[in-house]
Amino acid sequence: MADLDGLKVAHNYYVDVPFQNNKGFYVKGANALDWGMKKHLAHIFNPKSGNTVMFAFDHGYFMGAAAGLERLDIEIPKLIPNIDVLMATRGGLRSCIDPALIGDKGIALRATSGSSMLDEDLSHEALAVDAMEASRMNADCLAIQTFIGADGELSSLDNLAKAVNFGQQYSIPILGVVAVGKQMERTPRFFKLATRILAELGANIVKTYNCENFDEVAAACPVPIVVAGGKKVPEKEALEMAYSVIQNGAHGVDMGRNIFQSLHPVEMSKAVRMIVHEKATAKEAYEFYEDAIHPVQ
Repeated sequence: MADLDGLKVAHNYYVDVPFQNNKGFYVKGANALDWGMKKHLAHIFNPKSGNTVMFAFDHGYFMGAAAGLERLDIEIPKLIPNIDVLMATRGGLRSCIDPALIGDKGIALRATSGSSMLDEDLSHEALAVDAMEASRMNADCLAIQTFIGADGELSSLDNLAKAVNFGQQYSIPILGVVAVGKQMERTPRFFKLATRILAELGANIVKTYNCENFDEVAAACPVPIVVAGGKKVPEKEALEMAYSVIQNGAHGVDMGRNIFQSLHPVEMSKAVRMIVHEKATAKEAYEFYEDAIHPVQ
């Protein structure tokens, strides 16, 4: 057996050291991209804060009329001023959202689809949007769901690779979305593995979940991480999560259900924005939220 003396086995994520390939463009890992890619990324990430507030309302592609999203035409327009990126299906955008309301907001176009929530295994998805359709929709990135550790892992990574290939041809960034199914572990080890795989395969942005040692997950991923809010939790808890991940290296949050299922979605979206772009603490953001919904008479 080879002598293992001196072999480096401990991980060093250099969590306190900024990303080094950062000369030329402010988005992490984007220096080598072309002008068109950078233009799209500038629609997604605020040039001053370097962060983004995404708002996913693409849940209908597998959940149908999700609670809080029964009427996209009513619920979404009032939230647009407080968010940076709308993450949606092409059908939801075309049928319900007036393009005049979008302005300079980014569009993350859901580009994969599969089974409905009636199926126990959602991991077998297919590419549903091609490059020309993405260009017609003027998408700023394409969201590709991936299922690391699930039955559909290979096909979902194949979807990602194909999207990266045509994304490069048409200068459209790719958002790799880490799916966490019932059988998948929500551990730092899993998220380090999944986020790194997506970035190494060419995703320009990775969307994932919060976990222990999230600072190590963010440091080990060479592209920006946007953290999903996940299932609806109390507003205070959601804001604390948003503050924690931004402090630990995330470059944005996607608070879909924690905004649209809130009893006060507009006020909640403003509170999230304070944390992501204005360096507010979770306490300051929650106090703003409480004051907004209970104004002093």
